[in-house]
Amino acid sequence: MRLIANPRNPFESQHRELLEPPPQVSLEVYDDATREILSRNESPDLPFRWSVNPYRGCFHACAYCYARPSHEYWGFGAGTDFDSKIVVKRHAAALLREAFMKPSWQGELIVFSGNTDCYQPLEASYELTRSCLEVCAEFRNPVGIITKAALIARDMEILQRLHAEASVQVYFSIPFVENDTARKVEPQVPSVTKRFETMRALSDAGIPTAISIAPVIPGLNEDDIPELLARARLAGATAATYILLRLSGPVESVFLDRMAAAFPDRIKKITNRIREVRGGALTESAFFQRHHGKGTYWQMVEQLFELGYRKAGFPEEDDRPIPQTFRRPGAEQATLF
Repeated sequence: MRLIANPRNPFESQHRELLEPPPQVSLEVYDDATREILSRNESPDLPFRWSVNPYRGCFHACAYCYARPSHEYWGFGAGTDFDSKIVVKRHAAALLREAFMKPSWQGELIVFSGNTDCYQPLEASYELTRSCLEVCAEFRNPVGIITKAALIARDMEILQRLHAEASVQVYFSIPFVENDTARKVEPQVPSVTKRFETMRALSDAGIPTAISIAPVIPGLNEDDIPELLARARLAGATAATYILLRLSGPVESVFLDRMAAAFPDRIKKITNRIREVRGGALTESAFFQRHHGKGTYWQMVEQLFELGYRKAGFPEEDDRPIPQTFRRPGAEQATLF
């Protein structure tokens, strides 16, 4: 069991310090009464404009999660609060249907999830992601999915329908080779073994899959890149990507505290390597620079990925645009009259 631990929230005018040891973390679920479900991405260095996040906060508790600062807008902490105080959007599917029915919506790609994992454990009972995917299938709207969860296999039939009638690609986030290492950094995520098994199952079902080696944590997992690419290709992945660790805002203290506890003998090497590829800093927030490093060591990481990509036998990147398949139910019948 973990004890509650959160960095100071800059959006809160008051801060309190406990006089006694903090209590243990317990899961709490909150309702989100939002009236919109589509999140518009304004970042010019991301390849998509729209995302759907049925949940805020994430039970997976990954130490490096870049979404942690967003939890502070709710008055929660970016540490254990992010892992345990989960906000659910119960009306996500209805809101998505409303958005699709607006004349302004033209059927652009929607990514699940741009913020937290859309298949985190609560999805098993709430089925918010499943309901939203059913709406996307009904409207034939293209979909991209990023997840660490094996639960996605539950929705195989919906994904097959999306692949047949629209477009879908599932990226599995797998940054580590060893299950033991992953468990220390991603404590509540399905094992590496299970994620590759799920990738294989989806690939065998004809669903396009890919691996996201994210984040690359210099000094910890860059040596895993070639094996991760090889295993992903064997599991049927047809694409791969990688992103350098980002430690924006409170993510830095959460990450460093948890890494120091998990890898006391390696924390100095990790921080030194991060600074080496970040020009002496621990993070970079500038667009087009935040996802990649600089310097000789980062060039070695890039070469490691490129060589591993070719050796694993990944196909050349497909630059064809996503097909325009969107249509509102009944639209074909209406054109007959």
